[in-house]
Amino acid sequence: MNFRNLEVWKRSVRLSAELYQGLRGLKDYGFKDQITRSGLSVPSNIAEGYGRGSVKETIQFLHYAKGSCAELQTQIIIGIEVGYIEKQQGIQWQQESEELSAMLGGLIKTKRQHISPPK
Repeated sequence: MNFRNLEVWKRSVRLSAELYQGLRGLKDYGFKDQITRSGLSVPSNIAEGYGRGSVKETIQFLHYAKGSCAELQTQIIIGIEVGYIEKQQGIQWQQESEELSAMLGGLIKTKRQHISPPK
């Protein structure tokens, strides 16, 4: 399967683009760099995992993407707390990141069944 056909990849690309657009005026370049990198890491790791040759490697990179979702969620919370991110926008990004994480969890579970089918 081509990663570009995955809904989780499409949605994570959109979220990453929203982060870049929403934070483009932020002067705290360290924070902006970190949060945009976390967001960018999600679709990038999905793509890299699907570009690898084995199911085990794909799963590994899906786990990296899931970890990046958790990192992003933390940074969004901090961004709201310090006033860098408007609360309503942050809540939307937070919810999307949580949904992406759940989707990645389901994809990992499905991929694992290819390694050791359920009995």
